[in-house]
Amino acid sequence: MKSMSPVWHPFTQHALQPEAVLIAGGEGAWLEAADGRRIFDAISSWWVVTHGHRHPHIVQAIKDQVDRLDQVVFAGFTHEPAEKLARHLIRIAPPALEYVFFSDSGSTSVEVALKMALGFWRHQGESRSRILALEGAYHGDTVGGMSVGERGVFNAPYDPLLFDVERLPFPSVGREQATLDALNAACRKGAIAAFIVEPLILGAGGMLIYPPWVLAEMKRNCEAHGVLFIADEVMTGWGRTGTLFACEQASVAPDIACYSKGLTGGSLPLAVTLCRADIFDAHYSTDRTRTFFHSSSYTANPIACAAALANLEIWEREPVMERIAGVTAFHTKGLDGFRDDRRFANVRQIGTIAALDIAATDAGYMADIGPRLYRGFLARGVLVRPLGNTIYIMPPYCSTAGELDLVYDAIGEIAAEIE
Repeated sequence: MKSMSPVWHPFTQHALQPEAVLIAGGEGAWLEAADGRRIFDAISSWWVVTHGHRHPHIVQAIKDQVDRLDQVVFAGFTHEPAEKLARHLIRIAPPALEYVFFSDSGSTSVEVALKMALGFWRHQGESRSRILALEGAYHGDTVGGMSVGERGVFNAPYDPLLFDVERLPFPSVGREQATLDALNAACRKGAIAAFIVEPLILGAGGMLIYPPWVLAEMKRNCEAHGVLFIADEVMTGWGRTGTLFACEQASVAPDIACYSKGLTGGSLPLAVTLCRADIFDAHYSTDRTRTFFHSSSYTANPIACAAALANLEIWEREPVMERIAGVTAFHTKGLDGFRDDRRFANVRQIGTIAALDIAATDAGYMADIGPRLYRGFLARGVLVRPLGNTIYIMPPYCSTAGELDLVYDAIGEIAAEIE
């Protein structure tokens, strides 16, 4: 039966899920459905909500900005929220990142990063055009983002559009050196423009974690060969891994960094790509053909920038890191109950991200177990979108121990049902 709605939803097979849950409101870590159900947002509404839904400071900043300026073309014009936000981001970002390019989603921030890297080498007069990426990576759904992401069911219909990328094996436990050797060998071949990586953890690729020392070695290898290092912190930024940015844990300063999702606290779409000064300088010229040709109509929307500024003020004024430490501890306690449970495998955690795999032969993203798990959680008032047989929890930082107990109780109950 087809849905009565004309809306086509993302990552949704409408023949199997004809009706979407109508959400009427949200506050803190909870969503309220139109039928009165309360649903705990255990995945921060696709990883974007950091401090909780409708944080008063962000809401007020949006209201105040609407009364001043809603939108202006950003080519040849600027505005105070964008200028303030860019300067604030440079202060808190890893060192050497000196320029900020605005866009409106994680995918486009990655697209911008790739174009920056290719433009840099072209304007330097060097023929470097190859990109390196990790196996299993996810970097968005634009053509460039899909090209550097894992190939498979997600992008098979669009394969004719995608460019070739050299892939390195994921640095799984005991196989870290193989990844570093592959990176070194690829760089030695020459013609490599950039290496793009999700620092410390793959997101949609299965919440797979690797240690900070590997990230540091990846950066050292890139530096040795003059390869640009792009950190895709769209998911990992804004405290998710326990530090403001994941690269901090490896003392890595990327050449280009992508931030989005939690940039506005989850209130409005906004993204930024930060880069070193020499990357900007390679495009700086009286020759107009060296212009960085990228834009969107809503680049640096003033309302979104005001929301992002309010988000950064929350980080300064409120005990956000204490809340993150609390969520981290709640996860550790909740996961302890499953570490020796034969129904689960690869129980893991980094900061506020917890994940574990249902031990099942029916695995992988397209496995039928995924929708069964999703329905089981939703029936218990919990929003979780498993990645196949992988259950992950990434809640807002305002979540309490009692609220996360609901999630871990639901995991145990659903596993028993499936077993």
